[in-house]
Amino acid sequence: MKNFSIIGVGGYIAPRHLKAVKETGNHLLSAYDRNDSVGIMDSHFPDADFFTEFERFSSFNDRQKRAGKSIDYVSIMTPNYLHFSHMEYGLSIGADVICEKPLVLHPEDIDELMVLEKKYGKRVSTILQLRHHQVIIDLKEKIDKLPKDKKIEIDLTYITSRGKWYFESWKGDLKKSGGLATNIGIHFFDMLTWIFGAVQQNEVHHNEASKCGGYLELERAKVRWFLSVDLNDVPEELRKKGQRTFRSIEINKKELEFSEGFTDLHTVSYKEILSGRGYGLSHARESIVIASMIRNAEIRKTDRIHPFTAKLK
Repeated sequence: MKNFSIIGVGGYIAPRHLKAVKETGNHLLSAYDRNDSVGIMDSHFPDADFFTEFERFSSFNDRQKRAGKSIDYVSIMTPNYLHFSHMEYGLSIGADVICEKPLVLHPEDIDELMVLEKKYGKRVSTILQLRHHQVIIDLKEKIDKLPKDKKIEIDLTYITSRGKWYFESWKGDLKKSGGLATNIGIHFFDMLTWIFGAVQQNEVHHNEASKCGGYLELERAKVRWFLSVDLNDVPEELRKKGQRTFRSIEINKKELEFSEGFTDLHTVSYKEILSGRGYGLSHARESIVIASMIRNAEIRKTDRIHPFTAKLK
């Protein structure tokens, strides 16, 4: 049984981490969040100590260490821009770190974290749950068997509408979230590069706070992509039915169905990490590079534009 500490236990994704810690047979010793809406802890670890002030949280962990109860893992699910400092804290107290994606906003931060890993002799792992989804695993195995001389055509469309709150939160702040390509697209950019190889070309055709679109040429694929949190981008016939989301991945004009099978992927990720087979800094780099390039790219439309992007004025 390993001792865990969680930073950001009041967040949206925290219940999946609490469940993963519990289901892998481990113990939550302490948790921190500046917000105190953390009643979900009672369903998993009602006896864990909780703090809303980081200084008290840090002092508690230090006292536990002196008493022989060291933190083995620090799990981090805070706003994106805080990930680096919280990972540094976890490593500095002699713990391995598990951090939600995106690990960081800037590629150079990966290099700094590698230095910190060596300094403290501990490891950073991240949650790349799509790599554990059976449909995605099967797709990768299929692609690996195909001839490498022909690139596959892919259209990625992901619309997950958000209310006005989104743009008042840290998620709507480019400096804190990294924008849509980082906050939402990072999942898919990692999945695509894992299956189809590194980026060879990166075009951005549209980029604003609520939506963005572009084109990625990978070693084995040509990808037109579109991301949005704007309800108006959901196809009209679906909006009329009350649907607020639209997700589609077309591979050579054929839809890839993977709407199911997400329930336990965080637990699977934890099992892999605890067994030494988790995904680390080097695995996260490619998607972070892509998102950073998109954030800073010059906007220009080409004939490789996604159909949803082409509709925009």
